[in-house]
Amino acid sequence: MANQKKKKKRKSSFQRRQNRLGYLFMAPWIIGFIVFAFIPFFMTFYLSFTDVKQDINGFNITFAGIKNYREAFFVNPDFTINLGSSLAMIIPYTVIIVIMSFILAMMLNSIQKGKSLFRTIYFLPVVVLSGPVMYQLMDLTTEAEGQTSKLEYTFVVRMIASYSQDIADVLVSLFENLSTILWFTGIPIVLFINGLQKINPSMFEAARIDSATSWQILWKIIIPIIRPTALIVTIFTIVQLGAMDKINAVLDQIQQMTSNTAGGLGYAAALSWIYSIIILAIIGLAVLLFRERKTKIKHYIWG
Repeated sequence: MANQKKKKKRKSSFQRRQNRLGYLFMAPWIIGFIVFAFIPFFMTFYLSFTDVKQDINGFNITFAGIKNYREAFFVNPDFTINLGSSLAMIIPYTVIIVIMSFILAMMLNSIQKGKSLFRTIYFLPVVVLSGPVMYQLMDLTTEAEGQTSKLEYTFVVRMIASYSQDIADVLVSLFENLSTILWFTGIPIVLFINGLQKINPSMFEAARIDSATSWQILWKIIIPIIRPTALIVTIFTIVQLGAMDKINAVLDQIQQMTSNTAGGLGYAAALSWIYSIIILAIIGLAVLLFRERKTKIKHYIWG
């Protein structure tokens, strides 16, 4: 008994030392998170209820209640217009990017010979079109927005426009920004391939023995197993699109108001909180969409 107590004490002391080392390694990240994320997070919430003006003596902060929020929705029409255009970009782009990245990941994962080569060939443009190069392309796209797109005169687009002009506009926007969409599929493809490689191959063999078709394997094996990965990809895409200021009118407006030190800092903080809450709501809808539904276990029958 005495030896067992000594062993338990040694184990507990060893675990405490390991925990202390773990916290020591995490300390730089924890400190950075508190200083650069946690404190600014609550400061932004506080500033959203204030009027902030700068003079020769510094910043003068006065409590304004919900004035900034009321102005965002009922006084200044620019925010609601920009918010609508941003959501009209984020939601369809997210759906297209998730579906396209899943299809491309399935294709790349099914290649037997030269798998690494084809993956590198596809992922190379994602690396090349990063940072300043992609921003330059986005600037060129922004400069050309005033020009009439030739896609608007195609037969298919005109036929869709006769039923719904909004759907036609979204379709034209998707084709015009195809390079941007492909750029956003890089990381999701990697995540999907990682999820596909974790599926046990014996499940496919058992399904084929039971005469399951490729379509049945896709819907009854691959998609249910890959659902958690699809959720991560969806959240990642929503956040990435929501934080891309070059294609996001709301972020551009928030940056403009932040630079207005004469009185726009509190209003910018309110816009940031409204936009963040809406993005979190979209993420919540994605979580509900991809959540695992509990079903009773029955005999597995294909068909």
